Amino acid sequence: MIKTQLLSAIIKQLRVEFISLQFYSKSFLMQIYRLFILLIFLLSGLAKATAQTETTPPYKPDPKREFRGVWIATVGNIDWPTKPGLPTDVQKQQLTDILNAHQQTGINAIMFQVRPAADAYYAKSREPWAKWLTGKQGQAPYPFYDPLEFAITEAHKRGMELHAWFNPYRATFDSNYAALSPNHMTNIHPEWFFTYGGIKQFNPGIPEVREYIIQVILNVVDNYDVDGIHMDDYFYPYQIAGQHINDSATFKQYGGDFTDIRDWRRNNVDLLIHMLSDSIHKHKPKMKFGISPSGIWANKFQNPEGSETHGGDSYYELYADSRKWVKEGWVDYINPQIYWPIGYAAANFTKLIDWWSDNTYNRHLYVGQAAYRINERKVTAFKHPQEMPDEIKYLRANARVQGSVFFSSTSLLNNPLGFTDSLKKTYYRHPALPPLMLWLDSIPPNVPRNLVAKAINGIVQLNWETPLLAKDKEPVFGYVIYRFEGTEKIDLGDPKNILHIQYSADVFYNDKTVQIGKTYSYVITAIDKLTNESDRSPTIAVTIH
Repeated sequence: MIKTQLLSAIIKQLRVEFISLQFYSKSFLMQIYRLFILLIFLLSGLAKATAQTETTPPYKPDPKREFRGVWIATVGNIDWPTKPGLPTDVQKQQLTDILNAHQQTGINAIMFQVRPAADAYYAKSREPWAKWLTGKQGQAPYPFYDPLEFAITEAHKRGMELHAWFNPYRATFDSNYAALSPNHMTNIHPEWFFTYGGIKQFNPGIPEVREYIIQVILNVVDNYDVDGIHMDDYFYPYQIAGQHINDSATFKQYGGDFTDIRDWRRNNVDLLIHMLSDSIHKHKPKMKFGISPSGIWANKFQNPEGSETHGGDSYYELYADSRKWVKEGWVDYINPQIYWPIGYAAANFTKLIDWWSDNTYNRHLYVGQAAYRINERKVTAFKHPQEMPDEIKYLRANARVQGSVFFSSTSLLNNPLGFTDSLKKTYYRHPALPPLMLWLDSIPPNVPRNLVAKAINGIVQLNWETPLLAKDKEPVFGYVIYRFEGTEKIDLGDPKNILHIQYSADVFYNDKTVQIGKTYSYVITAIDKLTNESDRSPTIAVTIH
């Protein structure tokens, strides 16, 4: 609109200039007149084109594949359950309500916190039950159930991945050590920990600690049908003035050839990530492994390869070389927490997106976005309803960004400044499959067989047969059902045509959203665990009478 008004003003000014030329000869005026008419014609065309451009969304069309995640934090009952000690049926209802709401929003991945402080939200664990679940650490839920197993099943019912989220090194959340279970590792192996800021933390420099953490995580890999293993940003502790990491004796014992304790600490974290990556993919080669580090790897003033920022970093402060983990291919996705707004001087959202997208090394980049900061008083940008939508537009304009993860669930459910509504109605209005990880699996399933569609009592019943086994012998994980009205072109690339994404091997689906008098065409494809998609089935048309 501004450009169009500017062009109109130029045309008016040219007319004024033309009038001022009346004292020249007639032939000269005719030449000027022709040039003037041509100029008006060109400028008018440009104005029209500009006006059309300004009505076009400045972001790419809805992608068919995009990671749309949300963190469900269990530590301190941030998101679930709402308080400790609730009956099992209440806990289950709260969790299904959360998943239902996120499904309606368009979320397709849940980061579910299963180990916040050397404790567990799952039954098959060597660590005690979390106190935030039952009210007392080590006490099982009653009536008994397995929250992780339940969460996986319910997420898959809704076409959502579930990634088991671990905090690797935090052992306690406060200094109330007397409330810890006798079976808590701080009581079994007190020599494995140092205290910093009033909480106990595993000492990453001890080889047995690294091996223990790997075994804890592999226990979930082996015993649960999770879609990914996810770690957060807590490695060595965030710095606190006046506090000192008491690991000099460990450095003396295990430091080897390192002369700088800071390099040794960084190497300790690298060893864990590398070993964990190898172990996860050895146990389950197609298991996704990702980490959500601090949004700043290093500032340019600290390191010439860092970002143009001036904030807390992971490389020097947390001894976490998150860029190296991507570069070495140890992680399948990196999920930096970029919790600052566009234009923020110390840590500009767009500059950090550009930096991370230049350092993905052909791995996936999912951006952690700060839903919890929307409408925050201290930062004016977060009080603007357009801030988060503008961030999504910026992400989608970058081909090396594959999606977002929002912190946290409760913030998103509260719909701050209408942001969740904008996801539901605009940005996530069509379903999306997670992006492919071809380095883990590139072999798609075979085509579903013998699709049949019948209209019965205002419902279309779809039935088909399981595809023949794929080349890699991997069973089918689910199906994608596409629907087209009337004579619509069969286009499987446009997500608006996706009726349903199904994470189960069931070979039926009932379409209850049809209208009498209309004709619908259906196509289905099969997907495997990593959502590689088969070729399409033949098209089946049904008229609703």
